[in-house]
Amino acid sequence: MIRRTVLEWGKLEYGEDPDNVQTIPIRAADRIAAAAAASSLAGEGGQGVIEHGRKALRARGMVGVVAAGDCVLEILPKIDLPSADKSQDESVRTRLVHMLMEALDIKIDAGQMTALGQGNNLLEILVRVFSEKLLAAVRQGMPRRYIAHEEDLSALRGRLDVVRQFTALAASPSRLACQFDALSSNIVLNQIMKAAVARLQRITKSVSNQRRLNELAFAYADVSDIAVSDLRWNDVVLDRTNVRWKELLNIAQLLLGSRFQTSSVGDSSGYSLLFPMNELFETYVSRILQRSLAGRGLRVVSQGGLLYCLTHGNAGGLFQTKPDILIKKGDRVLQVIDTKWKRINSDIEDRKLGVSQQDVYQMMAYGSLYDCERLTLLYPHHSGLVTNEGQQTFHKITNTDRFLETCTIDVSRSSGISERLRQVFERHFPAGQATPTC
Repeated sequence: MIRRTVLEWGKLEYGEDPDNVQTIPIRAADRIAAAAAASSLAGEGGQGVIEHGRKALRARGMVGVVAAGDCVLEILPKIDLPSADKSQDESVRTRLVHMLMEALDIKIDAGQMTALGQGNNLLEILVRVFSEKLLAAVRQGMPRRYIAHEEDLSALRGRLDVVRQFTALAASPSRLACQFDALSSNIVLNQIMKAAVARLQRITKSVSNQRRLNELAFAYADVSDIAVSDLRWNDVVLDRTNVRWKELLNIAQLLLGSRFQTSSVGDSSGYSLLFPMNELFETYVSRILQRSLAGRGLRVVSQGGLLYCLTHGNAGGLFQTKPDILIKKGDRVLQVIDTKWKRINSDIEDRKLGVSQQDVYQMMAYGSLYDCERLTLLYPHHSGLVTNEGQQTFHKITNTDRFLETCTIDVSRSSGISERLRQVFERHFPAGQATPTC
């Protein structure tokens, strides 16, 4: 098995030594590139995940796992870590798992999080989390619901279907057309779990993961096999009796969704599980802000707003906007936060910090459309910056009462992330204050 790890935007040069983790054999590189090109995230030309160059593979702005045959490539985010960390890959992987668990609203304690990042690629980690949580849930009792049945029986059960009894069964008086409800485990939620188990059984290489999945497959033997494309996600009912299955449903949706691609690469099968870091960073920040600002009469709206830049009579609007994060009190927008997974410039002589003019124009438009005074561009912090995480710049927008700030947050430290993100808001809106201060 050829296993390689590379950071986003990093290169992995070709080399035929299978034991050299700094290179990858051309045969393996060709298969990995083909599997990556089959992903829906690869875009036109198939280079959106991995650039298949003449001398090296180059990762782009995606993280995750791409595999083909006996070759596995893991792409990790570029996160600066303290030099004291013994294993950079394991530490970055742990941070990535933390971000994913937050984005999926899955609870894992710090000790378990550290153990997950050791010696496994991202896919095996997600399989382990899913199989362990699912096995624990199944042992407590599989969810069941009453399902309507229609069956011809020798004795009446439930209600009599009069129409069928005196038409189709008119010549068979010994049979009764019964309509009844029966408690069954063959429900949509269990069908989704079984489909996830079946898919993961085919791809996991971990012996412990395979053992748990085999036990789960036996437990779900009486549940119908439903193709992934035919699963009825909208029919899943979560209530107080099965609310503990929400986390499992989130993971199953990830593992059965469009981010997980399976493909045929030459004479072997391939798969990819990929996440655009821009989207993951945005969801991560949004989830933590929702939790950290709870109980203050505030709402954190992700990808909301939806106001149009242009309108024309009754013809509808044009150029709809979707700010990454809106912080609202009632109907009023207090702050617009736009997340950017890229490094701002560490050159102290660059007053712009490398912030693009397009991003500034976009934030000015948000400020006008949503009548918001505080506009924030939020970037990941990195070691090249001379200042600590937090506010990097603060500017007044010309001829307005609005302000645009550039802030950073250190995602290499998961501890205290909720408090540190809350400070991005509270810098201008102290606890209990509903209006901006200048």
